[in-house]
Amino acid sequence: MDGTVLVADDDRTIRTVLTQALTRAGCKVHATSSLVTLMRWVEEGKGDLVISDVVMPDGNGLETLPKITQARPGLPVIIISAQNTIMTAIQAAEAEAYDYLPKPFDLPDLMKRASRALEVKRRVPTPRGEVDDDQGELPLVGRTPAMQALYRLVARVMNTQLPVLITGESGTGKSLIARAIHDFSDRRNLPFVVASADDLMGVEGASQLLNRVRGGSLVFDEVGDFPDVEQAKIVRMLDVMGENAPRIMSTSQSDLSSVMEAGKFREDLFYRLGGVTVHVPSLRERVDDIPLLADHFLLRAEREGAMLKRFTPDALDLVRSYSWPGNVRQLENVMRRLVVTALEAEITQSEVEAVLGNQPAMEPLRAGGDGDKLSASVERHLRRYFDLHGGVLPPPGLHQRILREVELPLIEIALDATGGNQAKCADLLGINRNTLRKKITDLDIRVTRRRKLM
Repeated sequence: MDGTVLVADDDRTIRTVLTQALTRAGCKVHATSSLVTLMRWVEEGKGDLVISDVVMPDGNGLETLPKITQARPGLPVIIISAQNTIMTAIQAAEAEAYDYLPKPFDLPDLMKRASRALEVKRRVPTPRGEVDDDQGELPLVGRTPAMQALYRLVARVMNTQLPVLITGESGTGKSLIARAIHDFSDRRNLPFVVASADDLMGVEGASQLLNRVRGGSLVFDEVGDFPDVEQAKIVRMLDVMGENAPRIMSTSQSDLSSVMEAGKFREDLFYRLGGVTVHVPSLRERVDDIPLLADHFLLRAEREGAMLKRFTPDALDLVRSYSWPGNVRQLENVMRRLVVTALEAEITQSEVEAVLGNQPAMEPLRAGGDGDKLSASVERHLRRYFDLHGGVLPPPGLHQRILREVELPLIEIALDATGGNQAKCADLLGINRNTLRKKITDLDIRVTRRRKLM
C-alpha cells in the first residue's frame, strides 16, 4: 500500500494497532483522538484515506463525514463503530462513507479494504438529496421498535452464509432489505441479481443465473409463486453449487409453510431457503414511522422541483390512522398525489380525505366483555380487520400475519410462566425445543430468566 492514512479513534489501543499495521504496509499514518484535529488535517490537504470511529469525545464521526466530503470531494472514509447495528451501516452509506466495519473488526480485512480505498479512485459523490430520486426504491426509514428489531436481525445475518427468507406484505420493501443485506456484506462488490421464475426457464436457465451472479447475491423474488418445475430447478441448482456459491435470498408475500402444507410448495426447497426468516413489518405494525416516511416523500418531491408542503395536525392524524393496505409504496403514491392536488403549502384534512377516498381509518380494536371466549374475541378482531379495508381484500399473506400476532404473545407469556426455561416452555406449548428456539429467533423474542408466574 502507498499513501497517507488519517486515523481518528478515542481508543489508544486501536490507534496503536492501526498505526503499526498501516506503517508496516508502507503507509504514512497520522492518528488522533479528536475530530477537530482530523478536520484540520483534512482541510490542510493531508491524507489519502480516513479511518474514523463514530462516537468520539468531541463529536460524531458520521456527522463529520459530510464536512469531510465538502472539504475534500473524493476522499474515501472508512467508518468503524462499536454501534454494530444495520442502522449505523445505513447511516454510513447515506453519508457516503467508502466502507463500514463494525467493531471488533478483523485487522486483515480492514487492511484489504484500506488498500482498495487507496488504489481505486473514488468517484465524486452524488450531491446529497439526489441519491435515490430516480431509483424508485422505497426508503429504509424507521425508528419504531419493529424496525429496530429488523435492523438488529439484518445486522446479525448480513455476513453469514445462511440463506435468508424475507417475508412481508406487498409494498413493505422486501427487495430493499435484500439489497441492504448485500450492500453491507462482504459480497458488496459482487453482482446482486434478482431472479423471477422466467429466469429459470429453459435448459440453461439455472446455469445462466449462476454465471450472472458470480458468487454475489441471488434473490428469488416472490418464490412462493414459482411453478413446480422452476422450484425443482432451484433445488437442483442449490445442490450442485461449488465453492463460488452465491448468497441465496428469497422474498415472499405468502406464508410459505402454509403453501407447502397445501402441496403447492416443495418441502425440500422450503427448508433450503428458510435458514433465517426476516419479517418486514407493515405500516400498521409501525404507525409511529408514518410521519417520518411522509416527510421523506414530501422532501423528495421538493428536490424534484415541487413546492415544499407540510400537513396540518388534523391531516397528519388522518394519515397516521389510515390502514395503508399497500404499505410504504401506497404511502409514497399518495404523497405524490397530495403534492400535486393540495392548493397551499399546508395540506389540509379535507385534501387528504379526497385522495384517500372512503376507506375507513385504522382504529384500535376494543376488547369484548370479560365473559367472551377467546374464539369470539378473535373473530371480532378479524372481522374488524376486514372491515377496515373498506370492501377491498387485505394484502396476501393474512394467515402468516395473524398467526404471528397470536404466536408472539403466547410464547412470551409461556416463557414468563416457566421462568424463561425453554425446555419447560416447549413442553408447556407441546412443541419441540428446537422448534421453540427457531420461533424465538424468528419473532426476535428476548429470553431472560424470569419470575415464574405459576
